[in-house]
Amino acid sequence: MKEYKPRIVDRILKRKLKGIGAVLIQGPKWCGKTTTAEQIAGSVLYMADPKNEAQNMTLAELDPQRLLEGKTPRLIDEWQLAPKLWDAVRYEVDHRDELGQFILTGSAVPPSSDHIRHTGTGRFIWLTMRPMSLYESQESTGDVSLTELFNSPEKITGTNTLDLDKL
Repeated sequence: MKEYKPRIVDRILKRKLKGIGAVLIQGPKWCGKTTTAEQIAGSVLYMADPKNEAQNMTLAELDPQRLLEGKTPRLIDEWQLAPKLWDAVRYEVDHRDELGQFILTGSAVPPSSDHIRHTGTGRFIWLTMRPMSLYESQESTGDVSLTELFNSPEKITGTNTLDLDKL
C-alpha cells in the first residue's frame, strides 16, 4: 500500500469536523478526497463498492439510517449515488446533536436532487479539494512562500532543481 502524503487540507478537515456535524468534500476525480478522509474516518461506507453496491442502493432507498451506523466520523464515499443519504445524514446530525459525525465525498453532483429536501444549512460545511500541490507531493521545498510572493515580490528567490521533463 502507498504511504499517505500529508495534505494541507488535513488540518482544515479536522478543524471543520470540530465545528459542525458533517463535512462534504468536493473536488475533481483523483484529487485525494477519499484517501484524505480515510485518514481521519472512524468507519467507511464505499457506496460504489461493486461487491455491495446493489445492497447499498437498496438500503439507501428502504432504510438509509442503517448505512449511517458505524464509528464516527463515518465516511460515506460517493454519497451522490444515493441522494436520499443527504437528508438521512442531516436528520442524524440533528438528532445525535454531536459534532464531527460524517464526512461525505464525491466528485459528482447527484443525478437528481428530487430526493433532497433540505439544503444542509447548519449541518454541513463544504470543503473543496484540489490536486496535490508540488509542495504536498514533495517536488517543491516550499522555499518560496505564496504570501511573500504577494507581499514582497522583490525579495523572492528560489532555485528549481527539476528539469523540464520532470515538471
